[in-house]
Amino acid sequence: MGLLDTILGRSKPVRPDLDQLFGLPGAAITLQAAAGFAPTGVGSVCFASVEGGAFAGLQEEVRELLDADTGRGGIPVEFSQDAYGYTWLLARRPADDLPALVNDLHAVNTLLQDAGFGPQLLCSLIGFREAAGQRTMALVYLYKRGTFYPFAPLPGTAGKRDNALELQTRALLANDLRVDPDLSRWFAVWGAPGIG
Repeated sequence: MGLLDTILGRSKPVRPDLDQLFGLPGAAITLQAAAGFAPTGVGSVCFASVEGGAFAGLQEEVRELLDADTGRGGIPVEFSQDAYGYTWLLARRPADDLPALVNDLHAVNTLLQDAGFGPQLLCSLIGFREAAGQRTMALVYLYKRGTFYPFAPLPGTAGKRDNALELQTRALLANDLRVDPDLSRWFAVWGAPGIG
C-alpha cells in the first residue's frame, strides 16, 4: 500500500483465509459449554452462479466429491437458488461429526477459489440449535473479509434477529474465531439453507 492510498483512505482488502474454517470445531465446543448451542450437522456455501460450461463442470465436480460416500449411507448434497439468484450448496453430516462437515465446506470453497471463481464466493455457514429450547443460530464465514459473525433469527417472528444472542456469541467466541468487528457487515441470511 502506497502513500497515496493512505492519504485517500484506501485500504488493502483482507485476503481470504479458508483455514479459518478449521477453527469452527473448537468454537462449537465453547458455544455448547457456555451457551447450550450444539451443531446441527448442516452447513452451506453461498456463491454467485456464473453461466458457462466451466462453472457447470465445477459444480458437478463438487457434487461428485461430496457425494462420494452416499453409497455408505452419506447424504447427498443439495443445490438451491435463493430469491436473489445466489446458489446455495447444502451439506449434511451427523451432528457429532462437525470436523467432517467443516472439511466438506472447506473443500467446496477451495475448489471454487482454485478454479478462479473466488470472487463468486460469498459466505459459508454452520447451523446450531439450542439444546434446551427452540432458538437456532448460524456461524457465518464471510469469504471476502476472512471473518465470522453469528446470525440468530428470533423464533416465532419473521425478519427479526436475536441481537442479544448475537452479541453474547461474539463475546464467547472472541478467542476461538476471527469475529468481524464491524456489525454493519453482519448481514441477515434469512432462509439460508442450514439455519433452522
